[in-house]
Amino acid sequence: MNQSLADVVCLARYPLGSGEFRAECKRSLDENGVLVFGSFLQPAAIDSIRREGERNQHLAYYTASDHNIYLKPTDTNFADNHPRNRSVTSSKGCITSDQIPTESVLHTLYDAPEFRQFLCSVLGETRLYEYADSLSSINLHYASEGQELGWHFDNSSFAITLMIQTAEDGGAFEFVKDIRDADGGEMNYGLSAEVLDGKTATKTLSMEPGALVLFRGRNSIHRVTPTKGERTRMLVVLAYNTEPGIALSESARITFYGRLD
Repeated sequence: MNQSLADVVCLARYPLGSGEFRAECKRSLDENGVLVFGSFLQPAAIDSIRREGERNQHLAYYTASDHNIYLKPTDTNFADNHPRNRSVTSSKGCITSDQIPTESVLHTLYDAPEFRQFLCSVLGETRLYEYADSLSSINLHYASEGQELGWHFDNSSFAITLMIQTAEDGGAFEFVKDIRDADGGEMNYGLSAEVLDGKTATKTLSMEPGALVLFRGRNSIHRVTPTKGERTRMLVVLAYNTEPGIALSESARITFYGRLD
């Protein structure tokens, strides 16, 4: 099936090739740390990805783990209940790039030069490259009843996601902006503790099926609350590198996917 970017994206609403539009999006992302494009995908594209997800869910690798908000090993210089080491829970299922059908509109979108150039402009990157391994570039995540992502900071400077199907209830994306300055070494443990203790107001992103979200989560703590109900939450992660030829580490692939290739 030959598909164009216009078959996948509502270009009338989102003129990805427009310099003015790109500049406006970059200003908004730089100011707010997050950008939500509602109804980014064409309705037929949403339905196609959702059906693929349902057909291939049996292939998903499921993980459940306890981790700290920094996604790093325990630091014995701090107590177990210190924000540096305090444990939270994450659980999800995932299918990988090689399990996404070759005719999927997800490949059309991911590989489209205009989409990639748009992302470069908005994210302030020179080039974006696919992962060198066969698993990591496009992931479809499943969150069924009770599954969640615990509070954490991202290690990467940006995340690109597509909402495909919301849960009946729960599954809300919550965040608190600019908690830490990772590059400057300011961890702000006090405010992190307040977030973990539920003492700080959080923001919630409204994401309906078909929404594209750009999020800078390196310094902004975030989570996805437990899903409720029989309908599985489905979210696509589009992952790019800023350098060519880079694969996700073997340890990360084993942890997230249960295999290396």
